[in-house]
Amino acid sequence: MAGLIKREDIDEVRQRTDIKEVVDGYVTLKGAGLGTFKGLCPFHDERSPSFTVRPQVGRYHCFGCGEDGDAISFVQKMDHSSFHEAVEKLAARIGYELRYEDGGTGPNREEVGKRQRLLDAHKIADEFFRAQLLTAGAAEGRNFLHGRGFDRTAAEQFGVGYAPQGWDSLLKHLRGRGFTDAELKLTGMFSEGNRGIYDRFRGRLIWPIRDIAGDTIGFGARKLYEDDQGPKYLNTPETVLYKKSQVLYGIDLAKRNIAKDRQLVVVEGYTDVMACHLAGVGTAVATCGTAFGTDHIKIARRLLSDDGTGGEVIFTFDGDAAGQKAALRAFEEDQRFVAQTYVAVEPTGADPCDLRQLKGDAAVRDLIGTRRPLFEFAIRASLKRHNLDTVEGRVAALRESAPVVAQIRDSGIRPAYVRELAGWLGMPIEEVSRAVGVAAKRAASGAPAAGTPGAAGSAGAPGAGNGASPGQAGQPAAAPPSDAPIAFMRPDPRDPIAAMERQALEVVIQNPAVLGGEAALSGGAWERFEACHFVTPAYSAVHTAVRAAGLAHAGDPVAWVEGIRQEVPEPLQGLVSELAVVPLPASTPEALQRYCRDILARLFELQITRVKADKMGQLQRLDASAQPEEFQRLNRELMELEMQRRALRMDS
Repeated sequence: MAGLIKREDIDEVRQRTDIKEVVDGYVTLKGAGLGTFKGLCPFHDERSPSFTVRPQVGRYHCFGCGEDGDAISFVQKMDHSSFHEAVEKLAARIGYELRYEDGGTGPNREEVGKRQRLLDAHKIADEFFRAQLLTAGAAEGRNFLHGRGFDRTAAEQFGVGYAPQGWDSLLKHLRGRGFTDAELKLTGMFSEGNRGIYDRFRGRLIWPIRDIAGDTIGFGARKLYEDDQGPKYLNTPETVLYKKSQVLYGIDLAKRNIAKDRQLVVVEGYTDVMACHLAGVGTAVATCGTAFGTDHIKIARRLLSDDGTGGEVIFTFDGDAAGQKAALRAFEEDQRFVAQTYVAVEPTGADPCDLRQLKGDAAVRDLIGTRRPLFEFAIRASLKRHNLDTVEGRVAALRESAPVVAQIRDSGIRPAYVRELAGWLGMPIEEVSRAVGVAAKRAASGAPAAGTPGAAGSAGAPGAGNGASPGQAGQPAAAPPSDAPIAFMRPDPRDPIAAMERQALEVVIQNPAVLGGEAALSGGAWERFEACHFVTPAYSAVHTAVRAAGLAHAGDPVAWVEGIRQEVPEPLQGLVSELAVVPLPASTPEALQRYCRDILARLFELQITRVKADKMGQLQRLDASAQPEEFQRLNRELMELEMQRRALRMDS
């Protein structure tokens, strides 16, 4: 019988899991300081990376949208799974056997989440189709692959399979593996008639469609036989797993190359993806029966780290009218990218698969190498729609193409295309320049373009340790959530006291060793920290939580941070994650220790200064002749405090 996972096992999975490895499966991360990594947030659309991961403490935090958590919550959100399922997935990943309360052994088949059951069914179907490709009945499928230049090794690399002719081959196989008809109806792999469900894919070549993590979530099927009355390509319909507007075929194979090369090549079909990868263009992906749209762009930008520091997106389209129409649709989405967008069209109209067959691998690479800027393609396409031999045609062409030139982001390239357009139209440069200027003003009068001030995620992250979290420098303090107590409003980063308290908490949460052991300041750093008085309400609550958590788990960074999070009021748990991952201004372990010691020394000196001021006030209000003993006591305490302050300066 299934039960709750034991708490100590959850803690063990959390502690053993490398959160960077988990996040790397979805987001391209880059180093952002000692032990810190950054990438584009998978939870909101942004142009500058603000999603920060700190493996040492096992947490992530987005300084743009505020999402935060550990490896378990990340998997929950990305896979839309339950807490139970996320823990079980991560435990399987590290090979850890979970234990359950009341002698339970984990969920049985009936209790496994719907999503996981669907994934299991797809995995088994994937294996079934691949095995069928090797049977005698799949000769037509193998001939199709061979005729397009794909051998058995290529088929295995891309998981190509075969759906047998007949009505229930897959159905019987999955029923035999324990799946009910009710479950199978949800997979999209079956159709339903008067006599029940039957195989959707029959007598077809099969490509598995996988998500970015490599899980099979659907299939694409190509017709092989003349008597097949269905469409040439038949895909899985929309299901819980498969959303065609969010799927890119080949993304599981291409994601590493996309991140490494800062390049994404978009082709039109499964065989084109295969041809590109086999020819050495390992950044190729394809949409699945739909145009390249907004959701695809979000996936692409995260993998490209589309932050304005380079990167390119290359669309390949057939040279026919449909291909040109697809290219122009892609251009409409161009402004969503910071990366440069290009189009590669083979003069004869051959797609990458045909090109590889006719001219070899080098021709495919050359096609990508001869890419043209997408805006140039769009300009030329607009000119083709007009009769440039007439004045009216040239004026109409200018009106249509001027807004395209106005959209060119590179201010150095835009004037060059003004001159090019003037030459293509046979019109004065000044006239074309005026038309482009008017188009630019019209565009500017609308909503601000992506990347302009005010656009989400455009603020850069200043160095840590200045009291401001990334993306907040010079900005008013963010408003608190509507349900947050007023005492926990985000502190003003311009307040020097709040800045000092924040820096101290960043140091303590990220490097608790500074409070005890060899890295600590002499004289009992933990006791001094406990005695500190924090005046900023939010930071005071975190300080109280640190004291309550104690140093028992200070040697385990993951447990240490989690313990502090459990001690603060819920509205402040995100703040703890933020403090735990913000990069500290140090490039080496030695520099980090110096920084941490200096910050704590400044905190303790501030506390001493406060106490001294209080005692000086008492001393000034005292009548020394009437209370000589009290006068002497206060003077001794002031001297001791001054000695402590000097010792701190010498020690730091």
